[in-house]
Amino acid sequence: MELGIPCYSCTSVYGKPALNRKTTTPKTHTYHFNPSKFRRKTTSELQTTPVEVTGRAGNSYPASIPTHKVTVHDRQRGVVHEFVVPEDQYILHTAESQNISLPFACRHGCCTSCAVRIKSGEIRQPNALGISAELKSKGYALLCVGFPTSDLEVETQDEDEVYWLQFGRYFARGPIDRDDYALELAMGDE
Repeated sequence: MELGIPCYSCTSVYGKPALNRKTTTPKTHTYHFNPSKFRRKTTSELQTTPVEVTGRAGNSYPASIPTHKVTVHDRQRGVVHEFVVPEDQYILHTAESQNISLPFACRHGCCTSCAVRIKSGEIRQPNALGISAELKSKGYALLCVGFPTSDLEVETQDEDEVYWLQFGRYFARGPIDRDDYALELAMGDE
């Protein structure tokens, strides 16, 4: 039986299209392509593989990854949100995937828009550049780059208040006016 087999290394050597070359193979041999053998498994802090454990809005999470109940008291809107967050996903991103609206701006842990004060529980936030180690030790956290490590209860904070706590001693002239135009330009880069 003649079979046209693509051979990309031969194409570069012989200069002929691979499909034009013919080769013979025994009739008893059959080739089965199994694409799962060629898929590369990767892991990252932001998992996207849904399996087994189901959250509030029907979202599923891998059973091997612990999940935690997160309660957010949104002071500005006067509402309380409760939802489940896997340990390997950002709290803000998971809330958004469940149609829960929480305050944010930069999404990179550099500002104080999504700042919260921890009432109970623990959060891991290695990329929270928008708040100092001193504020972290006082229980402040950023939801956009925070991973829950236990059940968690937090309360949103006034962005200007947290900004003043973070940078006030450097800007002794008073609170800084927010530049919405610069923020709009920064968000347009995403």
